[in-house]
Amino acid sequence: MSSSDRRLFLLGLAALPLAGCGFRPAYGTGGVAERLRGRVLVDAPGDRNGFALVSRLEDRLGRAQAPAYRLSYAIETDTDELAITTAQEITRYNVIGRVSYTLTDAGSGAVLTQGTVDSFTGYSATGTTVSTLVAERDAYERLMVILADQIVSRLIAAAAALPA
Repeated sequence: MSSSDRRLFLLGLAALPLAGCGFRPAYGTGGVAERLRGRVLVDAPGDRNGFALVSRLEDRLGRAQAPAYRLSYAIETDTDELAITTAQEITRYNVIGRVSYTLTDAGSGAVLTQGTVDSFTGYSATGTTVSTLVAERDAYERLMVILADQIVSRLIAAAAALPA
């Protein structure tokens, strides 16, 4: 058996368990995420955090062309002082965020799934005032991206039970 034949044989053996379990990619043709793509209307943002969250959600789910579902959300954020010098100067902050979300049927208004996701990011406050402000804004934006990705993951997990 030549070397390439062995590799092909071993690759076939490695793929065998996936074929037996009914594995299908979520974003593949006929995958469960396909019923969400372009069909989720996300509530309009009201502030910078909401804009970052909605932007990421629309990147992942697509803009609603024919909305079958409506996604509403509530963002909560808090900042913790993480590192304080002996001179009582704060040099690092943690930004903690939580988003409660509800996916409803656009026609009937029935709640299809809901939940809460949370995470945190941090930023340094050791530079100038401008660099600290930029770092803070970036930390909030990164946090909203993380939270939006968690929401999308949960929506994909729940997509199989959604009405087509």
